[in-house]
Amino acid sequence: MNIRQYLDSTYLKTAAQAGLSEADNTIVVTDCIQEAIDENFKLIMIRPDQVVLAKQMIVNSRSGVQVGTVIDFPKGQSSLEEKLAEAALAIENGADELDFVCDYESFKAGNTELVKNEVVQGTKLGLENGKIVKWIIEVAALNDKQIIQIATLIKNCIISNFEEDQYCSVFVKSSTGFYKTEDGFPNGATVPTIIMMLENASPLPVKAAGGVRTYAEAKEMINLGVKRIGTSGAKAIANGAVTESEY
Repeated sequence: MNIRQYLDSTYLKTAAQAGLSEADNTIVVTDCIQEAIDENFKLIMIRPDQVVLAKQMIVNSRSGVQVGTVIDFPKGQSSLEEKLAEAALAIENGADELDFVCDYESFKAGNTELVKNEVVQGTKLGLENGKIVKWIIEVAALNDKQIIQIATLIKNCIISNFEEDQYCSVFVKSSTGFYKTEDGFPNGATVPTIIMMLENASPLPVKAAGGVRTYAEAKEMINLGVKRIGTSGAKAIANGAVTESEY
């Protein structure tokens, strides 16, 4: 198993979140991109304003690493128009994959039509431009019933509106890694949660993001059926160490 080809190496902190200046945070981002190139990870996942930098570095290195970015991150509560505009700019800047944050709060409030519409329109934009699309459902903000329901909703939207050969390009993703939980409750992927997602999102692929910190945990997720793993500790995981990263 080439675990590196399952790993989306991730750095999504703003300068303020990292407690750094903009210049110093850009250095961190640059180091993460270079590490992804050197380690030959599947993808580097960064914020939209860093896509151009990542694409330039990868092209200059003649690397096959893909560039992913997040849309409407981390809360997913922007309007559809704002989501689509951000995604369109990311595409223009060279992003290969778009990880949209689903409006899970609207879903919880019962506004499923809003969620269905953003899933269809966001996916359509991505697929028409040859991009991989992922929908982050933020499992830590949902109970088990809601996880099952939203995974099923996304699956049904894709099956109803797209061709079968496109299903493999639309993921259901567990977490942003930035959701604040109480009492130490996990804010990312757990085995029970991923099993629920796999059972209810199929035939769409699943990405486990947040909380995967060791090679053994990553391998367990892959053995369950996960196609991608998002982590800010990709190098440690790939080399058999335990990452101390937060997501």
